[in-house]
Amino acid sequence: MQAAFDALFDARVGSSPQAARARGASCRGVILFALYTNSMGRVFSVPVHFARMESGRAGMLAQLAVDNLLQLNPNGLYCPAGDFYLDPWNPVERAVITHAHADHLCAGSKSYLSALPCEALVRARVGVEAAIESLAYSEARNINGVRVSFHPAGHILGSAQVRIEYQGQVWVVSGDYKLAPDPTCTGFEAVRCHTFITESTFGLPIFRWQEPGETLAEINAWWRGNQQTGKASVLFAYPLGKAQRVLAGIDSSIGPIYTHGAVEKFNGIYRESGVNLPATQYARSAPPKTDWMRALILAPPMAKTSPWLRRFGDFSTGMASGWMRIRGTRRRRSIDRGFVLSDHADWPALLSAIRGSAAERVWVTHGYRAPLARWLVENGVDADAIEIRFAGEQESDAAGEVEA
Repeated sequence: MQAAFDALFDARVGSSPQAARARGASCRGVILFALYTNSMGRVFSVPVHFARMESGRAGMLAQLAVDNLLQLNPNGLYCPAGDFYLDPWNPVERAVITHAHADHLCAGSKSYLSALPCEALVRARVGVEAAIESLAYSEARNINGVRVSFHPAGHILGSAQVRIEYQGQVWVVSGDYKLAPDPTCTGFEAVRCHTFITESTFGLPIFRWQEPGETLAEINAWWRGNQQTGKASVLFAYPLGKAQRVLAGIDSSIGPIYTHGAVEKFNGIYRESGVNLPATQYARSAPPKTDWMRALILAPPMAKTSPWLRRFGDFSTGMASGWMRIRGTRRRRSIDRGFVLSDHADWPALLSAIRGSAAERVWVTHGYRAPLARWLVENGVDADAIEIRFAGEQESDAAGEVEA
């Protein structure tokens, strides 16, 4: 390990006499980069920060567990001190979960820990036999000396930021989040920390959302307009979170609402959790001669190319997604109408959340991570772009289990 450390130091800092003296002196702000190879064979670097060197290389190594409280390895974000993973992408011994979207929740781990409102969704994803524990928001659990707690992220039902505290250092892993109001989940709560790991799905200044109520009013008007022309209204939305947010906000008096099975199974969990949703009917259970012309049908993006759609006769298609903010996305997807509605933070909300964390250091993950990290550095924030596998809200809708 010492030889590897020497080589890493020399590669980044140098092997000159001045660098050698630096290794033996007290200093601040040294940043090294560890190299990892993911399961696809791609090599990438991860910043390793040290707040101080008090006694040369030994001092730096002693600081590693505290200053680099989370590390990236082929299974995901790992906390060595607590021996657990945050949203691992492979099965592990102990997984701490921010929320139940498929890119953050991998089946097969020996144990799971989530926020209490998320537990039923985790169980629906990984199976009823899985070992799942949960904590109420702000309730803390000590895991091998590391204090862990969940705090609302405002993304979907049960979504959470994970606060990790160890020997005076506090890190917060945001998972996915939004600051916009949403009646289907607890709103985002700023959590102060030393290091904030933030998503950046929509980390460009072009992404700015209008008020959700305005978008929902547009969906209502589109639905009414389709009724007048004798067409069913098929709205594509991610089946967990986005679909329920739409249901909670639309005017259900306009007409009957039908759902794809991928949406309906999560509707039940939301209702059991106390979220008020209008009545919906599973589309496959509708009688053969159902009149679909007054109906709104909610379906996942994957259904867009499925024979499942044929039952609805003449219909108009819409999609609720943050990607509808980009001109041309609707046309490329062959969608009649696009509605800009995202369960992720837009550019102003990302900056607001980062400011609210009061973090000294920011790691920027999935999405437009490089532009956001660059903007933060240019504005005086110690920030790095980190490559991880979380998908966020994808412009591609090929899988159906990827957010859109």
